[in-house]
Amino acid sequence: MMGMRTNIFNENFLNETDQDANSVLIELDKGLRSTKTGEQCEAIIRFPKLFEKYPFPILINSSFLKLAEFFRIGSNLSRLWVLRVCQQSEKHLEKILNVDEFVKRIFMVIHSNDPVARALTLRTLGAVACVIPEKQQVHHAIRNALDSHDTVEVEAAIYASVQFAAQSKSFAIGMCSKVASMIESLQTPVSMKILLIPVLRHMYHDANTAALVRTLCHNLLPKYPSEQFVIAIIQSLSHLSYVTSVDIPDQVDLLLVYLKDPRKKVQLAVLQSLNKLAGKGAYLWPKSAINKLLTLTMQCSYTNMALDVVITLTGCPTTCHTMLNEERNQILEMCKSCLLLEHNVGGKALTILTKLVSYCCTENIPPPTCFVEHLNMNLEYLIHSALHNKAPLKDFRIYLRCGIQLSRVNQAFGENFAETIAELLVENTAHSASHLKLICEALGAICSSFTTNYEANQLLNVRESKHPFDAILLPILKKLESYIELPTLDRNDTTIVELLASICLQAVLGSFMPHRLMKAFHNLLRICNYWTQYRIARSASRYGQHFLAAIIYLKLSKHVSHEKLHFYLIAMSQISKAECVLNHGLLYEQLVQTFPEPVQVDAPQLSLLDRLDRAINLYCMALSTLKATSSPQHPMTFQSEVVNLRCQFLQMLHSIVVSRNTLCITPPSAISSTLAQNLRDPLQKFGHVTNHLRKDIKILKSCEEAYAKLYKSSFDADPCTLEYLNTVQYLCSILQSSIETISFTTPSETYKHPPSVTYPETKYLLHICQTVSKQLQTLPNEIGSTKSITNKHMDVLLKQVEIVVKSSLCVPRFFFQVLQNTSVKLALTPQPRISGEPIFVQPNSNLVVKVEGVIQHYGKKPSLFRSIDSIQLTLSSQLMTVRINDVKGSSDNVVLTQVVKPHRDFLSGNFLLSLQNTIQPYPGSSVSMGGQWQVTLEACVIDQNGIIWATGPKSMLHVRIPEDNLKQGMTIQSSTRRF
Repeated sequence: MMGMRTNIFNENFLNETDQDANSVLIELDKGLRSTKTGEQCEAIIRFPKLFEKYPFPILINSSFLKLAEFFRIGSNLSRLWVLRVCQQSEKHLEKILNVDEFVKRIFMVIHSNDPVARALTLRTLGAVACVIPEKQQVHHAIRNALDSHDTVEVEAAIYASVQFAAQSKSFAIGMCSKVASMIESLQTPVSMKILLIPVLRHMYHDANTAALVRTLCHNLLPKYPSEQFVIAIIQSLSHLSYVTSVDIPDQVDLLLVYLKDPRKKVQLAVLQSLNKLAGKGAYLWPKSAINKLLTLTMQCSYTNMALDVVITLTGCPTTCHTMLNEERNQILEMCKSCLLLEHNVGGKALTILTKLVSYCCTENIPPPTCFVEHLNMNLEYLIHSALHNKAPLKDFRIYLRCGIQLSRVNQAFGENFAETIAELLVENTAHSASHLKLICEALGAICSSFTTNYEANQLLNVRESKHPFDAILLPILKKLESYIELPTLDRNDTTIVELLASICLQAVLGSFMPHRLMKAFHNLLRICNYWTQYRIARSASRYGQHFLAAIIYLKLSKHVSHEKLHFYLIAMSQISKAECVLNHGLLYEQLVQTFPEPVQVDAPQLSLLDRLDRAINLYCMALSTLKATSSPQHPMTFQSEVVNLRCQFLQMLHSIVVSRNTLCITPPSAISSTLAQNLRDPLQKFGHVTNHLRKDIKILKSCEEAYAKLYKSSFDADPCTLEYLNTVQYLCSILQSSIETISFTTPSETYKHPPSVTYPETKYLLHICQTVSKQLQTLPNEIGSTKSITNKHMDVLLKQVEIVVKSSLCVPRFFFQVLQNTSVKLALTPQPRISGEPIFVQPNSNLVVKVEGVIQHYGKKPSLFRSIDSIQLTLSSQLMTVRINDVKGSSDNVVLTQVVKPHRDFLSGNFLLSLQNTIQPYPGSSVSMGGQWQVTLEACVIDQNGIIWATGPKSMLHVRIPEDNLKQGMTIQSSTRRF
């Protein structure tokens, strides 16, 4: 019977949430001390996973010390795996605290008689070069190893030389002459010279050294014309020029000379280097070099890659200006020739023309007519050709991207292009599902870039109106209806249906849904699965079609098994119902009775006050329901805050309506005129309406500040959500300015500029703000004591409230989707032994607080919208013990701030906090009274643009200082005197 190998490790290694770092480290230590080589190696290769889950310096330091000791006493096989751990854990190497001890244990193997052991030692030292860049004994060992007669050891020394040259200026300068002499020596094999050349690419720390290396490489090129040698020298020179940015023009000229080389691998290396240099400093390229590149593009073996270089060059405005003014005929002829070739080459030529025309439109320069004609002619042809011939998706995506880029700079072209590709949806050509999906995505991108002029009648009682996207909406509707007729939908069809539905909802943003579209959605809900229905409801909430969203949310709430999901869908339905009441003036139950038929315009509507009352009640219910949805893993903080602020905003609008009604019903009191004279405030003669309006200003101000605070805490929010929060603040400031103009004799002159918006939802909201702001122009011009508050003034406010209430709420995307998730975890030292107990500090001594933190990223794209540049740590202390005679000292509240830069997602900082609570019983003496302090640490994130985000987290410590012995002696002495 065959023996079965037993595994000493837990099968759920690092997957159990209750397993702490120490227990995992003990488990791995058992594997290292095992007598079986396989178990030892298995324990070693598990360390990188341990570092990723527990990236704390103490754990990493002890782990690397164990590995270094095992490297010293182990076999070459175990040393190889330790080397792999060091290479895979590069970002954790700087957390090693005892670097000298770690290096000492590894460096001891360099004296071994085994050349393989010495080679592994050199490679391991090279892998940790970032933490020991200036270790002279390691530099000396590498230099000696280069003179070894063992090939394995020399190759390891070359590898270590490359790593140390990239980290250490002194090593790079000291090794320059050594490497140069070895390359020029006839005794060094050619294969070894090829390995030595990459060392030269890091000799950029000194200008003289860089010039010497460049001269050496130029002299080597004619001496060693072999393919591998030429490629190695070209790549090293290009990297040297890329880093220094000094010799880019000369290097570009050299590369263009070797672009004529008939060897394909040489051409490939040259084009890769040219693309790299174009991305770093396209503005440094000589005009003659651009002309030569355009000439050689059609002659080289890799036309595709040569076009990539030209595309990179067109990303620079200086290069675009040069091509348009001096190389126009040449660039156009090159693009003409490429457009006649295969799809991938033609797509890149089309991209070049698109970038040049976009540059002209951006700089307000009339684009050349020949460029525009070729674009219009070839773009439509290539799209139809790609669909007919079923070209690869990569090429078809390039054509659509060109059309989208042109649509963003030219709206007239965008409308025509959108109609063109919308018609492709209903053609009889059998398109693949992937091509149809790309067409739908392109339609959505184009429609989102349009600037729609929303008319005022779309905000009021007009149920059906001609929409500017009718030409696009009709073919989309036809395509949707064709899917409705299918018996079942597969996965690809479901994705396309979701995209088409989203485009339709986006197209009718700001207006009531047409009857045909409403009927299409009614039929669509019968055949779609529940997940697709939820995604359609989410799009309806985002684009302000809350009636459709409420229907779907209520339906789905009956088909979920999880309690929290049920409460979430109920909360979303309550929000949608509240918006239905506000927008339509009818209850949701009245609207759903006629669905999918259109609601009659002359249907009896609720009054403005009733609509606000019912909407506020529904929002309060939604807020309490969201609290039932939240959990420690998903606290629903942003969602709850958005609903809460919307409820406060509606309550303020309700207060304005009540003020207007009060002015019509209740006259001012008899003492109002006397009160106005005494307070020297003429507007007080209009009674409590004035004070009521001024109270609304404070509520609006607090609401605006709350939105600003929510903005500052939403580091992971998408740009559309941040634009929404900015625009809502602008709306609050406009209403605040309107009320101030009416209720104050001299209103404040602070005016907030409108925010810049790019998304359809925020464009619509900004249009609402502009419409509300225009109502102020209808107010009569009154100055000083002649000002009054009349029905005409209040009617203007009422009109503004009506416009805001009738407008559709576009729920921000961050309410539903978190596309970027970043969290900061902090650990404070010292910590109490038992949670909740205070930390004791001796009198007349300072408290050292050490902060360690880890930045954690979740999701497919960690820094999709913004990334963390630094962390601002704020440590504040507050005395909790009451002082004698309630006298506050200067040290009762201390605030210390420190900005730290995280390195490889790890940060650390130190604070020295002085906690003093002293009295002076005698002149020149002080006694500590002791006391208890609360120490709070708060972290704020600073992004790459220098913007501070109040994301947290917060940590608290309780510190207690015992009373001084001298004070206790004084207490005993005073009690003795009393007796």
